[in-house]
Amino acid sequence: MKLISWNVNGLRAVIKKGFFDSMELMNPDIICLQEIKMQEGQAVIDLPEYEEYYNYAVRPGYSGTAIFTKITPKSVSYGLDIEHHDNEGRVITLEFEDYYLVNVYTPNSQRKLERLEYRMEWEVDFRNYLKELDKVKPVILCGDLNVAHKEIDLKNPSTNRKSAGFTDEERGKMTDLLEAGFTDTFRFFYPDKTDAYSWWSYFAKSRERNVGWRIDYFVVSDRFTDKLEDAFIYPEIMGSDHCPVGIILK
Repeated sequence: MKLISWNVNGLRAVIKKGFFDSMELMNPDIICLQEIKMQEGQAVIDLPEYEEYYNYAVRPGYSGTAIFTKITPKSVSYGLDIEHHDNEGRVITLEFEDYYLVNVYTPNSQRKLERLEYRMEWEVDFRNYLKELDKVKPVILCGDLNVAHKEIDLKNPSTNRKSAGFTDEERGKMTDLLEAGFTDTFRFFYPDKTDAYSWWSYFAKSRERNVGWRIDYFVVSDRFTDKLEDAFIYPEIMGSDHCPVGIILK
């Protein structure tokens, strides 16, 4: 079974750039999208094999998440049930028989780290949310986590020490998550693989030169790793400044 996560940086925009062709090529059983940047009814999605679930941000043209799934979930929930976190459409949780699937678009700390303090609050609340789910059944978390965890996860670590997505604070919170009983699936299979990125700036031909960051993840409960067959990145899939990432379940 193939699960994919993709920050599309605008679902309406990526549809014009070959989204449906990419879907046919990748053929996921479930795909989780972040940063859909739309409201209900603003895009025509012609994917009859899939059920569709959306969490729209209150602010138009901003944030938002979606999941398209061939497998009907037992239940669906939106957000963290914390009001001030839940107006940006950042979380969708599907419950299946053997696991929860959580799709997240983690808040960006922004330039000059203007939102770092809020990001730290989010990280604690979101980790607690995952830990509560994990008490019931294993969790598969995917999405744009907006952090390069280790130096191996971005091209230029030394010049990005205080950049959003590579601060000590954000990296520390990623470490806290993993130490709470979760596994970064890509590093589970490829602990030493370099030059493996999922996001590139639009500036200076960064993607052509592969000057990127790995900030999109599949993270699973530690006890679920025996269900993993592989983890992968699709750098050749275009249409966004991010590329899709995924896992194969046995």
